[in-house]
Amino acid sequence: MKTIRCRINGDLYERSVPEHKTLLHVLREDIGFTGTKEGCGAGECGACTVIMNGRSVNSCLVLAAEADGATIETIEGEAQDGKLTPVQISFDTHHAAQCGFCTPGMVMTIKDLLRRNPHPTRDEVVEGIEGNFCRCTGYQQIIEAVLDAADNGAAEDIVARDAVAARLAPVDPVGTGAEKGERDA
Repeated sequence: MKTIRCRINGDLYERSVPEHKTLLHVLREDIGFTGTKEGCGAGECGACTVIMNGRSVNSCLVLAAEADGATIETIEGEAQDGKLTPVQISFDTHHAAQCGFCTPGMVMTIKDLLRRNPHPTRDEVVEGIEGNFCRCTGYQQIIEAVLDAADNGAAEDIVARDAVAARLAPVDPVGTGAEKGERDA
């Protein structure tokens, strides 16, 4: 067992986990964040995408032990106080979610894309979401939703939310002598 400490959607969590357990399974089974989906379990479909330390990752390929000291963003942290983000609003407006299974991972991938490239071209959007499979929409609505979100200030919203998150204390990995986290849910 290994004890890990990480900040997930702004809250500090500490858990003891088997060294072989993935971040995906810790999020879903130990913390209860079931919005992150398990699709292929091999890093091919993108359903499990979360943002770790500012970059999108397939959480099925990340060992939980690797997340010690990390800052993680999941779909559960997107809507705040019942208010959807511009990306989520665009998904709704453009009917970019059909069955919804791929949507959490897709939204997190798009957030990462828009954080790095606030106004992507159509080709950049296609390239940016290529690691996320969607069996329902045919991608057209998703691409339109991303372009619309970019035109309607999604990147500015992401930057504003990042500024709030930056005010939180950094996460000290377990074993550094730091005090136990502010939340042990």
